[in-house]
Amino acid sequence: MARVLVAVGTDKHPFDRLIDWLRDWQSTAPDRVVLTIQHGHTRVADGRGAVAFLGHDELQAAMSAADLVVCHGGPATILEARRRGTVPIVVPRDPTHGEHVDDHQLRFARRLGAAGLVVVCETRATFVAALTAGLAEPSRFVVRADPEAARAREAAVARVGEIVENLVVAADGRRAWWRPWSRSPRSGARG
Repeated sequence: MARVLVAVGTDKHPFDRLIDWLRDWQSTAPDRVVLTIQHGHTRVADGRGAVAFLGHDELQAAMSAADLVVCHGGPATILEARRRGTVPIVVPRDPTHGEHVDDHQLRFARRLGAAGLVVVCETRATFVAALTAGLAEPSRFVVRADPEAARAREAAVARVGEIVENLVVAADGRRAWWRPWSRSPRSGARG
């Protein structure tokens, strides 16, 4: 069985275009596909596998269990899908269809698509082709988890904070009053 998660997010605008594309594809999809459709404020005619909203933990679990993730162009949803090991199939919301207030999802998804970080689908044909490719060769939609890279990013962020704090202290000519990375263990902070 192939598990496909579709997440349209929580925006108040309906996303009928994606649900229509999904319904058309579903009529030709193999029987071995199990769909979970987080549809938000969009009406779904067939309720099988459909849920209006998923809590954060539920959504994370669904992404982790999915073989393919289809989502809107929301940055948080895309990044969470990648963090869970999936290259998402992204259908960005388009304001010309009344799906959002501006085109930030289109711009963001196109940029990530150009970098090879997502599969962007702006037409029904590219959407069907992406799902077909994902079912035929799921490994093309897998991102290798790299916990060491995540730790390195966290260390880099902490180091940038330290540098900024030092610059502020030097510019003010006063002593630092807040350095979470240098507090004593007795205060309960990291030491």
